Amino acid sequence: MTEPTFKSFRRVVTTHNDEGKSIVASIDTLTPKMIPSGDAAFQFVWQTPTVPADLNAGTDSGDNTGTLIGKGSVLRIVDTPPGMFSPMHRTYSIDYGIVLSGRLQLTLDGGETVDLEAGDIVVQRSTNHLWRNPSETEMTRVAFILIEAEPVVVNGKVMEEVHP
Repeated sequence: MTEPTFKSFRRVVTTHNDEGKSIVASIDTLTPKMIPSGDAAFQFVWQTPTVPADLNAGTDSGDNTGTLIGKGSVLRIVDTPPGMFSPMHRTYSIDYGIVLSGRLQLTLDGGETVDLEAGDIVVQRSTNHLWRNPSETEMTRVAFILIEAEPVVVNGKVMEEVHP
């Protein structure tokens, strides 16, 4: 299999000048980077260490290539090559997944699988799941917004995080 090509994108960050007027702080070109497991490329666009975010801090963890949220919030772009899939996992976060291009399958540990396409949005509520690109030829691009959350409790049992 040939090495997949990941499309770059621009990140535009705004702030305020000393007079309180809105200005552009930076414009960068970001290129997704293959994660060590080799199943997808992640590009962290922005991360905040707390929720609510402190907008007086210039927090920018755009070079973070890890897969976990930790605390705060994260915006990342994930490119998944044809036929690739993630391990089953659960994090203490609410995740908004917006399919930007291609097709994607969401599989839950309860056995359900949902087919998704560009324009579909998943609200992932700390459930144990995996992602799969079912295409044989087309790359999938998804924007994920993750926000820290309290652990889910079902019938008095804490649903533990699952990390691959």
